[in-house]
Amino acid sequence: MSLYHDTLQLLQEMIRNACVNDGTPDSGGEVRNAESLAKFFEGTDVKVQRFEPHPGRVSIAFTVEGSDPDAEPLTLLGHTDVVPVDHTKWTVAPFGAEIRDEKIYGRGAVDMLFITATMAAVTREAAKRGTRGTLTMVGLADEEARAGLGAGWIHQNAPDAFSWKNCLSETGGSHIPGRDGSDTIVVNVGENGAAQRRLTVSGDAGHGSTPYGRDSAIVKIGEVARRISLAHRPMIDDRSWQIFVKAFRFDEELNESLMRGEGDFHEFGDLASFADAFSHTTIAQTIVRAGSAINVLPSTASLDLDIRQPTGVSQEDVDAMLTEALGDMADQVTITHLLTEPATVSAPEGPLWDAIVETYGEFYPDSDVIPIFSTGGSDLRFARYAGGKGFGFALHARERSLAAAHSQLHSHDEHLHLEDLNLTVRAYDSLIRKFVG
Repeated sequence: MSLYHDTLQLLQEMIRNACVNDGTPDSGGEVRNAESLAKFFEGTDVKVQRFEPHPGRVSIAFTVEGSDPDAEPLTLLGHTDVVPVDHTKWTVAPFGAEIRDEKIYGRGAVDMLFITATMAAVTREAAKRGTRGTLTMVGLADEEARAGLGAGWIHQNAPDAFSWKNCLSETGGSHIPGRDGSDTIVVNVGENGAAQRRLTVSGDAGHGSTPYGRDSAIVKIGEVARRISLAHRPMIDDRSWQIFVKAFRFDEELNESLMRGEGDFHEFGDLASFADAFSHTTIAQTIVRAGSAINVLPSTASLDLDIRQPTGVSQEDVDAMLTEALGDMADQVTITHLLTEPATVSAPEGPLWDAIVETYGEFYPDSDVIPIFSTGGSDLRFARYAGGKGFGFALHARERSLAAAHSQLHSHDEHLHLEDLNLTVRAYDSLIRKFVG
């Protein structure tokens, strides 16, 4: 069978394994996808490593030892878990891996099992022919819950298990159509950090039948939420943002305005929210807690914020931003740090970046290739923590814009065009041949 069909069969199996990660330690069950990968590599001369920090939460690595110890290594980081589904919103079986109209449907089809399956298939092929540089493919657990039982655990507990020097993961290879008919291919070179916060206020406890004159914690947290929604979020000062804006080929006046953050971001169309998250710290108000019984006035209320900060914004900067937004309420609000991680970025230069640009040029010779930041998290940040390079890599047909690719992430009826699977397989195979031989 062809490399593409092997990849498709593995992708279908991985979708059907339904390794759903709801954020709790006993969810995920990535052991099922680890076993599928182990079976896929049977009969090849690869080094296999298995990591299981919690029962069922298995990551697995397959290493092809290169013939030249001085050659550049390459590590492919593919996660094997997927996010939950709302079954009532799907029109197809979310774990059926059904193919309709040249598209494969299923949770994880895009995020990111099609890339993970591709990584496995091209690594197996490389193992059969041998490589000059060492090649490792890792099927990672727990990416969808910040990787504490996956890449994060390996980085902390087994940092030398494989090389972090040159890493590929999700995602890249979608397109920005310029207003002049031009085409630009994007590559994720960095990602925003995490600055999760819990804001807590106090109020008067009491019986629900006598609220008069009471200091309501719920009213107070509502005002906190209103003020936070109006927080001033400074614009980033980064050349990648300027390159991103220029890819749309706006007229010169609008181009300059948007680069300064003064223009109407609706000009970016379906990418308006992405553009905002690319260029600013984002503050999402996600969880409110107060009260336990309907007839009791709660003495406290809290608001959880999912904050993602770009490079150059520190945790102290985030706290100052919140304090400024709270104004004269600041001394009534306790700010608690939850998960915090710095933003990370890999400079778009060096042999791996050059190989990515060259590979895209083989498929789309008239397209530009530009670096962008991911607004969410990925396992690539651990490569950067380790001092290595981390880039997103896949390839979509020109009709699949960045907006179209993003629309499938965690969506109902998540699906991947089979054309894009074929392109990604061919692109990975080409890149690996030129990079590790």
